[in-house]
Amino acid sequence: MHTPFDFNETGKRIVYVKAVDVADLPADVQAGAQGRKQLYAVHDAEGEQLALVADRRMAFVLARQNDLSPVTVH
Repeated sequence: MHTPFDFNETGKRIVYVKAVDVADLPADVQAGAQGRKQLYAVHDAEGEQLALVADRRMAFVLARQNDLSPVTVH
């Protein structure tokens, strides 16, 4: 019950997908948002942002194409 488990050994590299308000992003990113109110960020387990994409579906597809296992962060 108290045995440490190395989640990286499972072969599944988990990434986290969350909605980001465009208004909270830098001005240059806002300019490229093409009128969208939200974008979706993909983060690794350490919290580093790996990608910023137009919609949730695209974030999941991008993750899976790179052999990552996406989960939604609320």
